[in-house]
Amino acid sequence: LFRSPFAACYGVSANMAHIAKPEVSQESEVYKTRPFVDGAKVLVGGQVKPWSGKCAEVLSPIYCAETGEKIPIGTQATLTHKEAVEAVEAASKAWGRGRGEWPRKTLEERVAAVERLVSKLKEKRAEIVNVLQWEICKNDADAAKEFDRTMDFVNSLIAAARGFDSTGFVCEEGVHALLKRSPIGVMMNLGPSNYPFNETYATLIPALLMGDTVVMKVPNTGGLAHVLTMEAYAECFPAGVVNFVSGRGRDTMPPCMETGLVDIFAFIGSSKAADSLVKAHPQPHRLKCLLSLDAKNLAIVMPDADIDVAVKECLAGSTSYNGQRCTAIKLIMVHKSIAEQFNEKFCAAVSGLAAGTPFGKNNITPLASSSTDYMKQLTEDAKSKGATVINAEKGGAHHDRTLFFPAVVYPVTSEMEIWHAEQFGPVIPIAAYDDISEPISWLEKMHFGQQSAIFTSQDGAAAPSKDLAELLDVCALSTCRVNINAQCQRGPDAFPFAGRRSSAMGTISVEEVLRAVSVETLIAGKTPEVLKRACQGSTVFAKF
Repeated sequence: LFRSPFAACYGVSANMAHIAKPEVSQESEVYKTRPFVDGAKVLVGGQVKPWSGKCAEVLSPIYCAETGEKIPIGTQATLTHKEAVEAVEAASKAWGRGRGEWPRKTLEERVAAVERLVSKLKEKRAEIVNVLQWEICKNDADAAKEFDRTMDFVNSLIAAARGFDSTGFVCEEGVHALLKRSPIGVMMNLGPSNYPFNETYATLIPALLMGDTVVMKVPNTGGLAHVLTMEAYAECFPAGVVNFVSGRGRDTMPPCMETGLVDIFAFIGSSKAADSLVKAHPQPHRLKCLLSLDAKNLAIVMPDADIDVAVKECLAGSTSYNGQRCTAIKLIMVHKSIAEQFNEKFCAAVSGLAAGTPFGKNNITPLASSSTDYMKQLTEDAKSKGATVINAEKGGAHHDRTLFFPAVVYPVTSEMEIWHAEQFGPVIPIAAYDDISEPISWLEKMHFGQQSAIFTSQDGAAAPSKDLAELLDVCALSTCRVNINAQCQRGPDAFPFAGRRSSAMGTISVEEVLRAVSVETLIAGKTPEVLKRACQGSTVFAKF
């Protein structure tokens, strides 16, 4: 049997020569670029202060080849409930029931502060991208894209906010009015570990633009990128407008909610955690929630599908960033008549993925938001109930500490955990179906409802299909986005990002998120000239 030099070097078989170890040598150039972010500091009340309390060591999922240990890349301050409450009290003071300095600034004044922030963040781009690679193991392109896409999103938000601010007087039934969007109050912002920069800013920046004040819970994994930005926030915003809380979420977040000072709850994570935090608020009925939660996105491959297109899109949808995305395809149902052909081509495509450290173009990198133990658990459960890892000979389910090569599991059935659990990682379950009633039944029973994908003929001139129309309607009423011959995904950011059932509350898009963190306020009367006079000197209606 031929064994390539690469395979010999990494101790894998020739069939797995594309899988490297999740480690770097102390002698390598990449090791010399490792960051060390000192997180022994806090941002509360407009000041970045040294932290003398307990700190948590932050370890990369990447190992040192010589020591066999995970590589230390920084520390995070472990705040207690006391400091967490101080942070929310600082945000409440800055809000001042709407009379604080920040909520009373004009939109253009707030835009200027956000633009100063963006300028300072861009100066730290290289540091932030490097930290994202070492802490959450995004490859070169994905780490850079997370930063750049975030900056583009901020620019789009600014343009949209200015559009909201430009409306004039309206008159209905003899009543003249001027409508404005105004801030709501204090936001509690909890971002995720998989997109710690982009998804946090997707709600943080809109809140700031609209005049809200914020307490940001720094994620325990992926939080070092935020630690690098503390000084920038302190320099760009008035005291208390932005406050950072780090440490155990269970220790810090419930006490913040229990104060009753939080008005907006922006959270990305599990529905169970969201429920618990909402219940901790003494008046949950007035809490404005913007939640992006669990998902189990289904791809349905119909008998007339272009198999090459379906394979390409399902591959990207299930393996991009190791499947550690709420938008990932997490179950594929293929019509029995083409299942064998689809599986053969799909496994071949998976075997073409390169795995290893995130430095370069590796498709599969060490897991940061999930664990290889859970991937093994799901795989073994499916195997014990009749499924097979059909790409095992090409490395499927191969694992090395934090690295897990995608396991294509077939045929999965309802008895298996992977049938209904959100794996959030590189286990790819495939089921065969005879009739569309089977995927429809799955959709009806699933308690999540973010996205779905249908793969059908690429021929736009083909005759209408009753089955396609039925599937489309069921998917559209079970999820919030149906992708046709395309993977499930978050963007473009101008499109609404929402979910049904336990997948979301509220919509995130450039315009919708600005509405979600503000409230419509109006001045009304029978004489427009009097209204205009009243607006003179007003901060809320200053433009008019």
